[in-house]
Amino acid sequence: MLESPGMKKIIAVVVSLPLAGLAAESPAPKFDAAAAERFARLALACVHKEYPNKISHVLSSAADVAPPHELTPVFCGCYDWHSSVHGHWLLARLARTFSDAVFAREARNALRESLTSPKIKAETAYLEGKGRASFERPYGLAWLLQLAAELREWDEPMARELAANLRPLEQAALKRLSTWLPKLSHPVRVGEHNQTAFALGLMLDYARISGDDGFAKLAAESAKKFFLADKNCPLVYEPSGEDFLSPCLGEADVMRRVLAPDEFAKWLTDFMSQIPGQASADWLAVAVSPDPSDPKLAHLDGLNLSRAWMLEGIASALPPNDPRRAALSAAAGAHRQAGLAAVTGAHYEGGHWLGSFAVYLSTRRGIEPEKSATR
Repeated sequence: MLESPGMKKIIAVVVSLPLAGLAAESPAPKFDAAAAERFARLALACVHKEYPNKISHVLSSAADVAPPHELTPVFCGCYDWHSSVHGHWLLARLARTFSDAVFAREARNALRESLTSPKIKAETAYLEGKGRASFERPYGLAWLLQLAAELREWDEPMARELAANLRPLEQAALKRLSTWLPKLSHPVRVGEHNQTAFALGLMLDYARISGDDGFAKLAAESAKKFFLADKNCPLVYEPSGEDFLSPCLGEADVMRRVLAPDEFAKWLTDFMSQIPGQASADWLAVAVSPDPSDPKLAHLDGLNLSRAWMLEGIASALPPNDPRRAALSAAAGAHRQAGLAAVTGAHYEGGHWLGSFAVYLSTRRGIEPEKSATR
């Protein structure tokens, strides 16, 4: 099996390197084509599966009554719009990463079927329609930018064609977010879709990949405006019963993107004093979903996955000799193990989206591979 050009560094880091280069840490579990196929199958089974479907749809008149495939013809599968978006991102990520894997051809075909110019035109018209100013803002729109970034980085003719097709919707999402961020007076500090910190992290990564300096500046300045003065995050209050994102870790994970290592280390001391200076995972307990078949209670399985990648991201941004790196790595390992074990596909309530979170974690998306390797 051969990985696509430019992705070998990521896979090498996932397969063989300790997270922070510390002797006390264990190498990350191997993530190969066989492991990737399990997650690809979850997305392939849902990106064109229209029902069941939970739409977030404002009706301005009777003319707006229509089935999902007419309202949003690209992202009408995977139960809801944002899950369909990051389901398509999953397929692009894995087809790019494992270009010669058996599932890669099916993933490419699914992307071609979805991301056509006429369908994107209809999606763009829907997003820009009357009464939809807050549609999928910020979570779904931030994931859409991640899909655009993945296609931009994928050096293949098909990906370039799909990226060009997606451009009108990408530009509409950028315009929507660029208009909204300056007006947002306070960050939304929840553990679900509206969390500001998580969306800002995805936006920053997109802006830097795409070379959009103006949007990168807006996102970075927004993060500092909202979070730079924060102290004493109440980690003991987490998680809430339906969280799939950590408010505290999400904030730290975006701030490590906008601060230099020494500055971030000092900020983190004031913000999360709970992180111990020795290799222990006990300071952050793994979450347990009481019912993985319940759409909301299944969120806790995703929380373990997002916590794992945020812990890894936070550790990667600290100075090499920072003693907290071992504790962050230990907690990341415990959450990784629990989170990946929950991605079974046994219940559609979790299966339609948990694979995307597992792939984001396993391919270390959001962490610069060169930075991780040198540290």
